Amino acid sequence: MASIHKLLTGTYIHRTFLKSRTALHPFVGIRFVGYSSNLQKQVAPADSASQQRKTEEGVQEHHHKEVAVDITSSDKKPELSFEKAIREEIVEHFRRLKDEIVAHLIGPEGRPLQEVLMEQAKVVWKFRGKEDLDKWIVTSDKTIGGRSEIFLKMSKNNQSALLYGTLNSEAPQDGNSSQSGYCAMISRIPRGAFERRLSYDWTQFNTLYLRVRGDGRPWMVNIKEDTEYIQRKNQMYSYFMFTRGGPYWQEVKIPFSKFFFSNQGRIQDSQYPLLLDKISSIGFTLADKVDGPFFLEIDFIGVFTDPAHTEEFAYENSPLLQRLSR
Repeated sequence: MASIHKLLTGTYIHRTFLKSRTALHPFVGIRFVGYSSNLQKQVAPADSASQQRKTEEGVQEHHHKEVAVDITSSDKKPELSFEKAIREEIVEHFRRLKDEIVAHLIGPEGRPLQEVLMEQAKVVWKFRGKEDLDKWIVTSDKTIGGRSEIFLKMSKNNQSALLYGTLNSEAPQDGNSSQSGYCAMISRIPRGAFERRLSYDWTQFNTLYLRVRGDGRPWMVNIKEDTEYIQRKNQMYSYFMFTRGGPYWQEVKIPFSKFFFSNQGRIQDSQYPLLLDKISSIGFTLADKVDGPFFLEIDFIGVFTDPAHTEEFAYENSPLLQRLSR
């Protein structure tokens, strides 16, 4: 260590001595300002090749010394400012809050009201890049000790998302779980400034619209409301999506009136319409108890207004439940 310290010290002194006579070159690294020009005047033309080679060797030598001096000590650590990070985070959230206020003054979602009212269809989720995949979460029965696997990636042409994996209905040997075998894909809840929970407003639409390509397996489409005070975590609205095998795309249209209320996968006796102005997330679940590989390719997920569909709600409660609900 002592010899290395002396070598670096000597290099630093030598570099300081030549500082007034050298200058940085944008491509080579160092060039001689005064000394090099005087040397070329004193050398004869016959020795120009050998002198040029010596000059290049000297440039490389000084360049290596320059690099050696600039080595950062391992003892030095980058300075981290907790206050600076907090300040930047607060500034970013206030900027997002400002954008939300401006967009609200313009109209719903920052668009003029007349444009929103005339809208008949809308793409909510599309898959054209990695930033679109970041809006989703994949999960499986591995969280409870199962063996199912699920993955999400972009297709080869970056025009759709491919959801694939392997379903395994073998129950975990933990003494508590008796059933297993599910995989799911869930959209992230939109967040506003200061991590406020936001929701989607689909009151002007009446149908969920998807363009998918599957392997013939049935999926459960789940919609959750942003009503934490009156709904628990495992409560949601669900309906079935049957895919066709083969290479062709299919367009799936599910009216919102068909979605039924469930809790932990069990259909409830009391059924209520979906609150379309409080939609927080949407998801897809595979749990058909057929072990093996699966895939589902998704182009986009949107909503639209079907003028031919006039049904308000497909289910009704018994008179006894209606009296109890009152």
